[in-house]
Formats: sequence, structure tokens, C-alpha cells
Amino acid sequence: MSHLLQTDPRIHEIIQDETSRQINKLQLIASENYASPSVLEATGSVLTNKYAEGYPGKRYYGGCEYVDQAEDLARERLMQLFGAKYANVQPHSGATANQAVYFTFVQPGDKVLGMDLAHGGHLTHGSPVNFSGKLYDISSYGVSKESGTIDLDEVETLAMREKPKLIIVGASSYSRNIDYKAFRDIADRAGAFLWADIAHPAGLIATKLLNDPIPHCHVVTSTTHKTLRGPRGGIIMMGEDWENPFGIVAPKSGRVKMMSEILDSVVMPGIQGGPLMHVVAAKAVAFGEAAQPSFASYQKQVKANASRLAGLMVEHGFNLISGGTDNHLMLIDLHNKNVTGKEAEHAMEASGITLNKNMVPFDDRSPFVTSGIRIGTAAITTRGFREHDMTFVADMINTVIDNINDEATYDRVRDEVRTYCSKFPLYTELSE
Repeated sequence: MSHLLQTDPRIHEIIQDETSRQINKLQLIASENYASPSVLEATGSVLTNKYAEGYPGKRYYGGCEYVDQAEDLARERLMQLFGAKYANVQPHSGATANQAVYFTFVQPGDKVLGMDLAHGGHLTHGSPVNFSGKLYDISSYGVSKESGTIDLDEVETLAMREKPKLIIVGASSYSRNIDYKAFRDIADRAGAFLWADIAHPAGLIATKLLNDPIPHCHVVTSTTHKTLRGPRGGIIMMGEDWENPFGIVAPKSGRVKMMSEILDSVVMPGIQGGPLMHVVAAKAVAFGEAAQPSFASYQKQVKANASRLAGLMVEHGFNLISGGTDNHLMLIDLHNKNVTGKEAEHAMEASGITLNKNMVPFDDRSPFVTSGIRIGTAAITTRGFREHDMTFVADMINTVIDNINDEATYDRVRDEVRTYCSKFPLYTELSE
């Protein structure tokens, strides 16, 4: 940071402030984590200087011998981690990876079945404000009002009625293990491709703590920065490669192209130009870290912490959608607390606790207000929090919710949070 301090002190100050925020507050946003110093180092490396349009061995630019090695290593490590036969590590984000799947498997106007955003889905699963909802004929499934879990009977009914060409399974705020085999059975009966978006539980899936989509889904996408604890970015995987069913042939040989070739060409040059080679290298670092025994232990702790925190929140009278969690997150309906998600998010932020407002199933409030909050344990587990620390986390959240609009409470909780977090040093080499 010494160069930045001298050349751009304002940006240096902003980065230091953000570093302090991450260190001194409870980071409970389920889609965030703390990347390792090694991942940060790769992300900030000179690889950012290299243009590398194309793929290893088939670039549009010279001088790519070393970035080729980095990308090959990232792909090899990713395929080994998940047992995949194909991987693309170039997508700039999860949304870009998802866009590539759409552009590969369906045409604009085709029918697609995805999870409703308010029930736990993602914007790119067919939300009307997203490209997916604008370009495709979307039908949405959700959770049962009684159980809060995915209603597979509804999924099957919708699939057989709508006959979508693509079914999406995956979520951004669903706390239960997903039965990918059951979804594949439905997809086969409906004549649809099955795509799993595992952006949230990817780390838990990689360590065999949740069901594995690779054997059952035609294609799998993920981000790399949530439970995988890598840099911000996206990935695409397939368990097997096969000849494309669309009759697309290679122009010179006339052979039917493999699906891997179609996906690669859609990513680049279809929707992206040069890959971010510093991020690709950082992905390789993260995948290498995820292959270590310590990462499996970490994921077990993430899950144990989430389970413990969920139980404590229920004891405090909070209404958890589905009653608990199987993964790293929980979705909480605040109707019975007479607090909106927006109010809760602002109150927590003032109290040194960062989480996000979130729609709940059958929500009667707008996405800008919401009736719920989403909490995740990936980041605090990276810091070293264990099950017994969840008592403090739950108590602080409960105290704030019980004292909405009480500035004195916010001040007291913020001080307690800062003191508690000081027991779990983070990025000591980055703070002044």
C-alpha cells in the first residue's frame, strides 16, 4: 500500500477504511467471505497487465505462455475438486457464467423454469428485471407455505405443463439441501436440460457436505467468492462432455461440435473479451486451497456454526424459513417481530453487524423493504468463530431487533462487537 499512499492518498484511505470495517464488524452477509492473503496477492499481481483473448494454446495475442499455465492450472484444480470433466474459469462473475448457459442451451423466447426470487432464487433465474426474465419465457416454482422447502410436486406439475427447455435448480437464500437427482428425473420426463447454480453452497458441495449436482445436471455454474473463499468471479462445469444436440458442426471438419466447445465459444468471443488473468490465477490459488484438508474442516465448521446459530435464533423467537438450515445460511421472517428487513439491516449496520434485508416466501412487502433478513456464517467462520461464539452473535442480533430505533443500544452493541471481533485478528498485515 506504500505506493498508493503516495500516489492516491484518498483511495488509500478508502481501502484502509474498508479494511477496518471488515475487521471490526460482524460480517454476516451470506454471499461474502474473506479471501486469503495468497488469493489477494494473486488478484493484485502483474497478471492484470496481460491480454489473453482466447484459450490456452489458442490465444489472439502473443506472450501468453505463463498465463496459459495459470489458466490450465485453474481448470485442472477445479475439475479435480468437483470431479468434473469440463471447466471454464473465465467468466467475470456468476451472472456472466449464467448468461453463457442461457446462450448455450436455449434461444430467446424459449421456456425456462427457475426458482422464484422471493422464494430463494436469483435474479438470473428469471427475474423480470434481469436479462433472463426479459429474453426468455419464464415460469417459477417456489417453496411450500407450510414447510418452507422446495415443493417438488409443484416443480413436476409446472414442468409437465410448461415443458420448458431448461430447468434451473439453485438458490441464493434457500437453506436446505437440494435433491438434484429428483430434479433430473423431472427434467428427463419434461424433456428439459437441467442446470444447477451452486454459487452459494459450492464450498460445502466440494467437501461432500451437501448433495452433489455434477452427476445429475447437464451443466453447473458457481461463483468463486462465497463459500469457495476465492476472488470474485464465475465458473462453469460439466460432469461429462457430449456432442451438442443442436446439430452445430465445426466449419472445417464438418464434425458435430462437443458441448464444451459451444460453451467456450459462447463465453469468448460470445459475451466476453479478454479474461481477467489476475483473477483466473487467484481462482487457481483458491481451488488449490480448497483441496487441502483444512478447507474440509473449515466447511464442517461453517455448517456447524450455521446450525447452532439457527437454533439460537429460534430460541430467541425468530421465525426461520423451513425452521433451520442444512448449509451456511438462514432466512428469517421478521413479521412476528414487527420489523421490516430494511429497518433491521439499517439497525444492524449502525450496531456493527452487516447483513442484508431479503424477501421471504409470499412476502407482502416490496424488494426495497422486504420482510426478512438473510444471515450466513462463512465469513465469521473464516475468522475463527466456533459454535460457542454463536451465542454472542445471536444475542447481539436479538438485542438490536428488540431495541429498534434505540441509538444507545446501537452504540453499546457496536462497542461490544468491536471488542469481540478483536479476539479474532484478520488481515493484520494490511491494517495500519
